[in-house]
Amino acid sequence: MPQITVQDLSKTYRVAQRQRGVIGAARGLFSRAHRDIEALKGVSFSLQESELVGVIGPNGAGKSTLLKILCGILEPSSGYCEVDGLVPWKERILHVARIGVVFGQRTQLWWDLPVIDSFELLRDIYRVPEASFRPTAEALIYLLKIDQLLHQPVRQLSLGQRMRCDIAAAMLHSPSILFLDEPTIGLDANSKLALRDFIKNLNRDKGVTVILATHDMHDIEALAERVLIIGNGRILRDGPIVEMRAQTSGERRLVVDFSEDVGDVVMDGAKILRRTGRRIEFAFDPRVTPAHALIGRLTAEHGIEDLSIEEPTIEELIAKFYTSHGAVEA
Repeated sequence: MPQITVQDLSKTYRVAQRQRGVIGAARGLFSRAHRDIEALKGVSFSLQESELVGVIGPNGAGKSTLLKILCGILEPSSGYCEVDGLVPWKERILHVARIGVVFGQRTQLWWDLPVIDSFELLRDIYRVPEASFRPTAEALIYLLKIDQLLHQPVRQLSLGQRMRCDIAAAMLHSPSILFLDEPTIGLDANSKLALRDFIKNLNRDKGVTVILATHDMHDIEALAERVLIIGNGRILRDGPIVEMRAQTSGERRLVVDFSEDVGDVVMDGAKILRRTGRRIEFAFDPRVTPAHALIGRLTAEHGIEDLSIEEPTIEELIAKFYTSHGAVEA
């Protein structure tokens, strides 16, 4: 039985429209026009226990709305959703006791209190027994390397430090499901790597189900085996990222460092994407033009210092997918 079931989930927001100018503002006091915005349109999927799933899509695609419904923060306009046997917005108190949530733009820590005091308050809120709280907290503090931050007020922490503390706070009550919305936003490279390792180990070793919504495609490629792509409020694709890469584009890149400046090198079966000094990046389809044939022609006609064959970046792949489905990144 799936741990999370979503069927025909839709959410429509009603937004007031204000007319321009002083006269328009005055009219708005007596009658106001509204328009409906469909954030989600018939979304359906299911997740098994211990899955690690990425949710990606352009700005305004409906990612955060979907996560807020799954967390019980929002009630959908129509459709059905069940998480661990509970309907999130109907059985919210029971539901939130079983889940952990991290929104990158917000914090669940108390701004003026030391981090450790926030942890103690959360222990009381979730009614975690002291005997189980201590070892869990100590393990999280060690794994996330936040022992030096515990006695600092949250307002004095950097963004990366606060995010690590927020992740720890979300896991203090040992939830079975973790919802992450942009958890690595604004983090430096080392903090991102550390956080990715923690999430991966949490999923693999503890069996925690993780739903990760992010714009960072490197997070998706490093963590998620399965990806939900959302655009215009609908699920455009649900499946492994490797399958999407294979089906969306068979294109490869041949990056060549010539021993001298050769200008634009014209070759049948390949096109120049960019040229920087003596380096040229070609695009080709190996199903039409084999790589060894291109390399053979280049080495026969020019001096080569170095070359490599690469796949398109994950960002390029997703951008192409959005464009082909009419979902434009904003």
